[in-house]
Amino acid sequence: MTKHDIYEGLTQLGAKADLPANPDEAVLERVPNPQAGTGYVVRFTAPEFTSLCPITGQPDFAHLVIDYIPNGWLVESKSLKLFLGSFRNHGAFHEDCTVSIAKRLVDLLEPQWLRIGGYWYPRGGMPIDVFYQTGAAPEGVWVPDQGVAPYRGRG
Repeated sequence: MTKHDIYEGLTQLGAKADLPANPDEAVLERVPNPQAGTGYVVRFTAPEFTSLCPITGQPDFAHLVIDYIPNGWLVESKSLKLFLGSFRNHGAFHEDCTVSIAKRLVDLLEPQWLRIGGYWYPRGGMPIDVFYQTGAAPEGVWVPDQGVAPYRGRG
């Protein structure tokens, strides 16, 4: 497999791609992992993630950190950005958004391990943090702290 071969079949990278109307319509794409067999962590940080409260329609904001240890696949980052952006007009509770993102990535990538931290900004004066992972991280792979401080308000 040449380095060019891993990009064949991608439909969004290098082309104009509109923001999907909702997460169900978003197309997540993957490419073969050229470093398969090597244990390493991939981290995506989305500090300006937005969705809508399903009851009030008001915007909700989060800082998402997604870590995974790939097996045979990597997520194509433009498709991930479009997928995350598709939540902008999607109504769901914080817990549902966070866990749904993780499960969709697990289904696509079949990683050795995946975790997501959803650090949601206060709604009604209370921040909600949501964490999900597929199990214990494999030994021998450095998995750094997600580095997001707990919400402190004005303190």
